[in-house]
Amino acid sequence: MIIYNVTCNVEKEMAEEWLAWMKTEHIPEVIETGCFLEYKILKIFNPGQDEEGINYAIQYTCESLEKLEFYRTEFGPTLQSKTLAKYGDKVFAYRSVLEIVG
Repeated sequence: MIIYNVTCNVEKEMAEEWLAWMKTEHIPEVIETGCFLEYKILKIFNPGQDEEGINYAIQYTCESLEKLEFYRTEFGPTLQSKTLAKYGDKVFAYRSVLEIVG
């Protein structure tokens, strides 16, 4: 199994709105692609660093690298551009790919 991890740093002032949007709009769109089996939203605790924003990790579980690559080429750019259009530089995201080995 593969985890597609999207770590986001969100400005504090809009974190609540962003999280609601993720839950009601963005994540459902990602799941509707059929590329992922499930997701988790995690808040990253960084004591003393909250002045720089609030950090979240969204983890999408995928059955194979091929499915993930299909998502990344067919759906990822469009969905990422929607987020960029809505939040601009108020949300910074980076992505990583992890493999479940145990």
